[in-house]
Amino acid sequence: MSVVRILVVDDFVPWQHLVLRLLESETDLQIISTAVDGTEAVQKAEELQPDLILMDLSLPGMNGIEATRQIGIVSPGSKVLFLTQQSDPDLIQAAFDAGASGYVLKSDFNTDLIPAVQAVLLGQKFVSRSLTN
Repeated sequence: MSVVRILVVDDFVPWQHLVLRLLESETDLQIISTAVDGTEAVQKAEELQPDLILMDLSLPGMNGIEATRQIGIVSPGSKVLFLTQQSDPDLIQAAFDAGASGYVLKSDFNTDLIPAVQAVLLGQKFVSRSLTN
């Protein structure tokens, strides 16, 4: 399998580093860039055409849902997996309506992120286990 190119979007840089550390152990996953807001996420998605975007919901300026809508236009081959603290069912539905393929709570990140990435890359939908219980 080829290497999966990932864009990480989160305005909290220490969190970005935590995600990078978890994913660097996976040889088939490569972080190609990071972004700290929705506008930058859309720009980098258009420029880099990543395979996967790990997207926070609460971002300064343009939020993750609006960024996901725009990314669907400028980088239609990129899959979006939300990685966020927000567990509101309406926000989860809005994320999927905007084009997301998965939704992982940051509190479930250690157990759910890698399975979520694998599921999304296989074309499946994924929701954090704690949200489905």
